[in-house]
Amino acid sequence: MNGTGVLPSQHIRTMIADGVLTGDPAIIPEQIQPASLDLRLGTVAYRVRASFLAGAGRTVAERLEEFEMHRIDLTGDAVLEKGCVYVVPLMEHLALPDGITAVANAKSSTGRLDLLTRTITDGGVEFDRIAAGYTGPLYAEICPRSFSVKVRPGMRLNQIRFRQGQSVLDDIELGALHAKTPLVNGGPAVISEGLGFSVDLRPENGTLVGYRAKPHTGVIDLDLIDHYEADQYWEPIYSRDGRIILDPGAFYILVSREAVCIPPDYAAEMAPYLAMVGEFRVHYAGFFDPGFGHADAGGVGARGVLEVRCHEAPFVLEHGQIVGRLVYEQMAERPEQLYGREIASNYQGQGLKLSKHFKTPV
Repeated sequence: MNGTGVLPSQHIRTMIADGVLTGDPAIIPEQIQPASLDLRLGTVAYRVRASFLAGAGRTVAERLEEFEMHRIDLTGDAVLEKGCVYVVPLMEHLALPDGITAVANAKSSTGRLDLLTRTITDGGVEFDRIAAGYTGPLYAEICPRSFSVKVRPGMRLNQIRFRQGQSVLDDIELGALHAKTPLVNGGPAVISEGLGFSVDLRPENGTLVGYRAKPHTGVIDLDLIDHYEADQYWEPIYSRDGRIILDPGAFYILVSREAVCIPPDYAAEMAPYLAMVGEFRVHYAGFFDPGFGHADAGGVGARGVLEVRCHEAPFVLEHGQIVGRLVYEQMAERPEQLYGREIASNYQGQGLKLSKHFKTPV
C-alpha cells in the first residue's frame, strides 16, 4: 500500500482480499465504512468481575479464566445488564503487517446509549489501540452504563480504523486546512492540539439544550430502529440562562455550538480537551468519517453530539465552554465512498439527536 494516513474503504477491501482482515463468518460489504470497518459480536458473552487488559505476554482467554463469572449464549435474545461488565469475542481476526496500526472506537449509536464498548487484544496494554504486526483475535469489552440492552451475534457496536504511518495534522497544518476549507460554522475556529468543540446551551429556537438518561428504564433492543418513545428513557434538559449543572454519575446528550465538516481527504477523532476544565468526560464514540457535514457528501456542516458524564462533584457547564477537540488526520487516499452520500448515514446534517433507536421527540 502506498501513502501515509488513515486507510480508506478501498484499502480495507484489499486487506480483506489479502487475508489481513478475516471473519467467521466472512466479512460482509455492509461492515465497510469510508475510513473504518465495523466489528461484529460473536456468539457468547463472558460476564466478568472487572474490566481488564490482557497485558504483555498474556492472552484474553487466559485472563477470562481468572475473571469469568458466567457465560451467556447470545444466539437467542440475550440481555446485557446495566452496571455489569462483559467480554465478547468478535467475529473478526487481524493479521496486521508491519507499518499498519489500528485504533478502535464505539459507533455513534453505541456511545449515545452510554454503552461503554472498548476493544481488547491478546498482549494488549491499552484499550482500543492495536500495534503494527498484531496477529490474533479481537474482543469487545461491553459495560452498559445507563440502559440494559438486548444483543445478538453479528451486531456491530464498535469499529476499527487502520493507519499507515502517522498523519495527524499539527496546529499549523490544521489552520491552513481551515483557511482553505472552513471546518466550522457557528463560531470561531479554536485550534489548539486539534479543533476545539464547545457546548451549545443557547439554542436559536426554544430552551431545550439536551437530554439526561433516566435511572430506571426498560431494556433497549439494539436491532429496533425508530422504535422507543424518548420520554420513557430520557429527561429533557432546558436552560434559560446558557448554563446547566451536571449531576455526578448522570449521563447527558448535548450538542456542540459549532457545525463542523470533515473534508473528503481527511478523517477525524474526538479527543478529551483538558482534564482541568472540569470533572466530566465528553464523547465515548469518537470517529468522524470523511464527508461528515461536508458539501461534497450532501452536508452543510453538522453539529457534534456530545456524550457527557459528570464525575465526582456537580459541575456548572456554560454556553460556549470548550469541552473537546477534533483531531484531524490525512487519509492515505480519498475514499471511494463518503459519509452521508454513498452510504446510509444516520447522522449527516445532525443537530441535537438521540440514538437511532428512539423516535424523534415531539
